[in-house]
Amino acid sequence: MKIHASNCNLRDNSITNFPISNSMLDTHVHFWQFNPVRDAWIDDSMQVLQRDYLPADLEAEMLANGIVGCVAVQADQSEEETHFLLQLAENHDFIKKVVGWVDLRSPDVAERLAYFSQFEKLAGFRHIVQGEADVNFLLRKDFCRGVASLEQHGFTYDILVFPHQLGAVLEFVRRFPNQKFVIDHLAKPYIKDGYYDGWAALMREIAKHENVYCKVSGMVTEADWQGWKYADFVPYLDLVTEAFGTRRLMFGSDWPVCLLGGSYGDVVGIVRRYFERFSVVEFDGVMGGNGVDFYAYTRR
Repeated sequence: MKIHASNCNLRDNSITNFPISNSMLDTHVHFWQFNPVRDAWIDDSMQVLQRDYLPADLEAEMLANGIVGCVAVQADQSEEETHFLLQLAENHDFIKKVVGWVDLRSPDVAERLAYFSQFEKLAGFRHIVQGEADVNFLLRKDFCRGVASLEQHGFTYDILVFPHQLGAVLEFVRRFPNQKFVIDHLAKPYIKDGYYDGWAALMREIAKHENVYCKVSGMVTEADWQGWKYADFVPYLDLVTEAFGTRRLMFGSDWPVCLLGGSYGDVVGIVRRYFERFSVVEFDGVMGGNGVDFYAYTRR
């Protein structure tokens, strides 16, 4: 059964009611205690992010938008970050799962994965591949050796890349047909500049691999932060919906990074507005069920 919110926070507010699932899940949030040295990627153009963001800052926003749980995703590449997020998840029940970091290139990766397999809330791992200079980083032998070890523990892997790295992503997912992958932020298409065709062609090919999902997240930060419109996102949403189908899409806010381009309500509202025309089952899948299935609330 669905209930309805009374308004929508989209800047070009053209709908007054939209559905809310009873079990909506935000599959992509970050938490940090801001450190200007460690978090040097947060430069002065992102001043809104230059402070601590912790669960107490998010919980009220989630509840106000009908979101009942979230997945905390790493923002720093250290095992300390993984433990930090796991501790937050232990203390806050609404953090349902954690996507951490481990050095998948390490010769000791099998030992480290065995160690991390004891943590029930640890769903999987991510590497910030978008920051790697090597466009073929995902295909390095040492990295692939680590990824090959994830499946035996039931760990997922989040793919964080820019569009120019999608050729490597296609070859990468071909190598691991049984590994659960999800592409973060639609692979960050250049929405502000309207670039589409090359990104779309590769996303269609990647989506042919049934073990690959896609997060409907991170869109406002790739758009004009001050001047985006809902219509800017529609071609990109059309493409991933056509390519992946609603069964392999999942909502994520990318909070607090999304605050660069709007409010939490804006981000939730964009995705709700687009998928409200689909069936109840499809809507509930994108807004919650698919994320629950992917991140396997009971990992084997």
